[in-house]
Amino acid sequence: MKDNFSTQSADYAVYRPTYPQELYDYLLALVKNKERAWDCATGNGQVARVLAQHFDAVYATDISANQLKNAFQLPNITYKLEPAEQISVDDASFDLVTIAQAIHWFNFEAFYAEVKRTLKPGGLFAVIGYGLMYIDKKVDKVIYKLYEDILGKYWDNERRYIEEEYQTIPFPFEEIVAPHFQIKTTWHFNQLIGYLNTWSALQHYKKANERNPLEYLFTELKEAWGDDAEKDVHFPILLRVGK
Repeated sequence: MKDNFSTQSADYAVYRPTYPQELYDYLLALVKNKERAWDCATGNGQVARVLAQHFDAVYATDISANQLKNAFQLPNITYKLEPAEQISVDDASFDLVTIAQAIHWFNFEAFYAEVKRTLKPGGLFAVIGYGLMYIDKKVDKVIYKLYEDILGKYWDNERRYIEEEYQTIPFPFEEIVAPHFQIKTTWHFNQLIGYLNTWSALQHYKKANERNPLEYLFTELKEAWGDDAEKDVHFPILLRVGK
């Protein structure tokens, strides 16, 4: 698995969007027993923190030590620096396994084998993610210029799974047709800039060119944003659920 997020892990914890409560309510309603959950590729522990409010114990893993340093600490969350394909727990340990905005980086076959090994019979598996946000026509046009025209060749090939809304990933589970959800939030302009700086392709660009590509677009983005103190921001949520 690639580690594209250690260098900006502090910004990741601050600027990445959070999933809505209705998404968690939907998943939790599908889980009968709430003893143990595994949040794989937990990052800063965003999902693990919510699961910890409902499960006796949460096991949260990531391959980035820097991400885990910025993770939310709770007494019933155990953070481990471990790869998704091989974790140090017994068979049939979990009632729920979640993987948020990360499965596109994985070796699917090896990871799914570990999910099936560690899930209890009838346990639930949820793949979660989100696509490119939309704000308004003017801002979206500039963001897409950054996303496609400037950063296009700097995105890892795995990004296509996000663009294809996780519908093209292998999914060898008994699938449950899930409803559609959205992340809805409000940002001021600096939050937008902070979020864009967490993009892996932007970090690749900076490394290759020794310059932040936002320098070229800052004025254009600011003009598109206009005089609004805040704007509504929407992210389409990607969701595959199975047993």
